[in-house]
Amino acid sequence: MNRELFYRAALAVSIALPLARFVQTGSGVAQAQQPASSSATKHVLVIGQTKGWEHDSIPDAMANIWKMGHDTKLWDATIRTDTELITKKDIKERNVHTLNSFDALVFASTTGELDLDDSQKADMMSFIKDDGKGFVGIHAALDTNYKWPEYGEMIGGWFDQHPWMTFDAPIVVEDPTFPAVRHFPHAFVKHDEIYQDKNWSREKVNVLLSLDPAKLDLNNPKVHRADHDFAVAWSKMYGKGRVFYSTLGHTKESWDDPDIQKMYFEAIKWTLGLTSGSTASHPRAQP
Repeated sequence: MNRELFYRAALAVSIALPLARFVQTGSGVAQAQQPASSSATKHVLVIGQTKGWEHDSIPDAMANIWKMGHDTKLWDATIRTDTELITKKDIKERNVHTLNSFDALVFASTTGELDLDDSQKADMMSFIKDDGKGFVGIHAALDTNYKWPEYGEMIGGWFDQHPWMTFDAPIVVEDPTFPAVRHFPHAFVKHDEIYQDKNWSREKVNVLLSLDPAKLDLNNPKVHRADHDFAVAWSKMYGKGRVFYSTLGHTKESWDDPDIQKMYFEAIKWTLGLTSGSTASHPRAQP
C-alpha cells in the first residue's frame, strides 16, 4: 500500500469512530458554536509531507483535524501528503483547490526540506503574512525547512533535539486566558516528546505552555539552552496572520487524549479568527 492510500485508510478508520472521549470531557467541542450557514464554514489545508523522520501519529493528527471540523461544521479539511496545493496559481486543468481557497494551513509533523519551489514559498508566506490567514504547526513542524529562513521566522524557531525523549513532561500554563490552553490545570504532566528550540526567543512569541525546569534533569548533555527555557506551546503573529505551535502530539496515543484534541481544536479556531487570544510576549514567570 502506498503512503497516500495508507493515510486514506487510516482516515477512514479514524473518522468512523465517534470522538466520545473528546465530547464526554465537557470540553464543549461537539457543542461549539456552529456557523449560521454552510457559506460560513472555513477551509483548512492539512499537510503531512515528510522528508526526514516520519511520525506514526501523522494519520491520527490528520484524522482528528478532519473530524473536528466535520462534527462542528466550523471547517472542512483537505488533507494531503504532498505540497502541490501550496500555491496561489490556478490549477485549471484539475479539480483541486489552492491557497486562494483556504483560511488556514496546518503542518502535521512535517519533517525535512519540503517539496516547495521559490514561488510556492513566496505564496505560502504571503498567504499568512499579507492575507492574514492562519498557520498551525504540530510537533515536528519545527523540524522542517531549515534552509528556508523565513519559515523559521514565521513559526518561531527550529528543533534542536529532545533531551528527555518521550517522557512524563512536567508542564506549566503561562497564559491561562488563551483558548487553546485554558482547559489545562496550572501544572500537569503529559507523556510526550518535548522539543528543545533553537533560534527561538520568548520575546518574539506568547509562551502558552512551558516545562518546569525545577523538575527536569538539566545535566543531560543534550540540553543546549543555558536559560533552561523550554517552551511547549506558543502563539504569535506573522504579519497579519495568526500562528500557533505546540510540540505536543508526538505519539499516536496523544491524539486519543481529550486535552490534546481540545488544544488543537481551539488553536485552529483561533488561527481562523473565530476566537480571541493574546500574542503579546511576556517575561518568564518566577517559580
